[in-house]
Order: sequence, then structure tokens, then C-alpha cells
Amino acid sequence: MQISLVDHFSRYVTISDADIEIINKYIKRNTFNKKEELLRNGQVCKSLYFVEQGCLRMFYINSKSTEQITQFALDGWWMADFFSFMDQLESEYFIQAVEASKVVTIEFQSFEVLLKEVPQLERYFRIIMQKKIAASQLRMKYLYEMSKEEFYYHFVNSFPEFVQRVPQYMIASYLGLTPEYVSELRKKNQ
Repeated sequence: MQISLVDHFSRYVTISDADIEIINKYIKRNTFNKKEELLRNGQVCKSLYFVEQGCLRMFYINSKSTEQITQFALDGWWMADFFSFMDQLESEYFIQAVEASKVVTIEFQSFEVLLKEVPQLERYFRIIMQKKIAASQLRMKYLYEMSKEEFYYHFVNSFPEFVQRVPQYMIASYLGLTPEYVSELRKKNQ
């Protein structure tokens, strides 16, 4: 389901037609193919990415030379390496399209100007960041509090759209599990 950026803004703050004209000056709409990279390790994250339709993932290569997924973004979600974006430093992450995706980007130089010209977006981004931090805190609590099996079932029941759209090995990586263990859990549940 496609979710427009302006509709998403409007869920949290009041946006006028004049604001929409200003917003449209500072955003770019892009289409990315499945497996296409938006950011590579060593590059500076120059944009914030809003998924209007599709799915992105952020990952790094761990000490065992395997991909460790840290985030997903489905329709209506934001993604960026915020450390790299805020300080314009090299990223330690990759961002890649899991499926063909329609993504709105706001470049670093445009972001501050946009916030000045449409001040209510400051409030919008504060709300979104608070939600993102809260979700991250809850994920860490579950990671430490639940067994691996409980963590997997909690995730699958809370986010059934992921199971339909994201390959099993990626879900395993995100949850810190092996693909084999996830396969065993799925067979056990059938």
C-alpha cells in the first residue's frame, strides 16, 4: 500500500497547500530496484529516506563477515544512518532495497532549510524520532528478556507483514537468530 509523504506529515501536524509547495521543492522521488543500494559502507549518508511503497533494510558486515540487519523500513517508515547524516561522516552501514521501492529523499542541505521554511515539520520529526527511540528501547528489552523462541514469535505476531514480504534469512539476521533456527521454529508452528 503506497503512503505519500505529505499524508504521513498530515497524520501528525497541519500542512497547508503552501507548505506542500515548499516541501515539494526540497524532496526527490526515487524508484529503487530490488537489491539496489541506497548507501554503502564508507559513504556519507546524504539523505533521509521515506518509503512510500516497498521495503528497505539497513545492515553492516559483522566480525564473522556476515550481514547483520539492524533495521527495516516498510511503507510509511523512515530510514537513514542518523550518525552519518547528522555529522556528515562516513557510514558503517549499507542501506538496500529488499523489494522494488518508491522512496522520497530529503538531502542533508535541504533538510535544515525545509525545517526553517515549514516549522511544524520540526514537531513532526520530533514525534517520529521519539517513536523510533521508544521502539528501539522496547526491542532491546525484548532481546534481553525473552527467549529466542519467544522473541521470534513476538516479532512474527506483531509484524505479520514482514513475514509475507521479507525473506526468512533476513528476519533471522534482524532477530539475531540463525536461518536454520528460524526454519525449525516455522516448521514447529505449522
